[in-house]
Amino acid sequence: MDSITQAVLGAAVGEAVLGKKIGNKAAVLGAIGGTIPDLDIVLLPFFNDLQRISIHRGYSHSILFSVLGAFLFAWILSRVKWTKGIAYVRLWWLSFLALFTHIMLDAFTTYGTQLFLPLSDYRVSFDSVTIVDPVYTLPLLAGLLLSLFVYKNSPKRAWTNYLGLGISTLYLLFTLFHKQYIEKQFNATLANRGIVFDKMLTVPVSAANLVWYGVAKDGEGLHIGKYATGQNEPVQFEFFPTNDQLLEGLDPELVDRMKWFSQGFYTVAEHEGKIRLYNMQCDMQGIRYFGDYKAPTAFYFEITPLENGAYQLSSGMHPREVEK
Repeated sequence: MDSITQAVLGAAVGEAVLGKKIGNKAAVLGAIGGTIPDLDIVLLPFFNDLQRISIHRGYSHSILFSVLGAFLFAWILSRVKWTKGIAYVRLWWLSFLALFTHIMLDAFTTYGTQLFLPLSDYRVSFDSVTIVDPVYTLPLLAGLLLSLFVYKNSPKRAWTNYLGLGISTLYLLFTLFHKQYIEKQFNATLANRGIVFDKMLTVPVSAANLVWYGVAKDGEGLHIGKYATGQNEPVQFEFFPTNDQLLEGLDPELVDRMKWFSQGFYTVAEHEGKIRLYNMQCDMQGIRYFGDYKAPTAFYFEITPLENGAYQLSSGMHPREVEK
């Protein structure tokens, strides 16, 4: 999720745990804790392009990090003037919940979060909300602001914050049920067209869960369609071949990592002697058209083969004006 939302969520958690004891300072500490997992981006310059794929939402977004990191953060807070007199167990809960709610919220988005490191590098993604969704953020923010400023010295202080947390959490649950409905719409169209597929990816691409893309994978490639909530006409699917043969001869580690990152939802194309890999798991923005050239989404990794089996990995973005 976006950094602002994560900070607001952390602040709301801080207010819920320690707001009655230390006032608005609890929200500040919670916001800091809720931002910590995303500090993994400061490590990216120290790794090559391939390694960076695994770094973001890696160890800092694992359950183990939330548990162990909470001990360190709580120890630091126990020596801070604001919280020096607070029981260590309470400080640990503040720290843990600020970290843990961050990684769980990220798991609702499409990028994927490595919750189970170091035991497994499987990327958990519920694929039910976009990275920026005001319908989730605004109730959370409203409840927090009412607690901090309007009802600061009122018994209602805690309840307005709880209300914001509750509404936002209910919205997340709604997106999971709505996703099931959306998948039925895609499945119905695929069945009517006689398209047999191995697995399906559905991802929202707008706020409020209104517009979705469905990606059905079979042995030859991907069938991609767009559905807007409430539309009456059937979903129109377009086919994109996987083109795995274009990956032959490339570095095996590179190929394996790219496939891992996409969880199998990818297509490959050749453009001016370079290999482009489109990853629908982490980026689904709409089909792009360029005359006879068609791309399944906007973002792509570009692999430039060099001498002696080496390669150069970069990325690019197709313009939005050719979206369909």
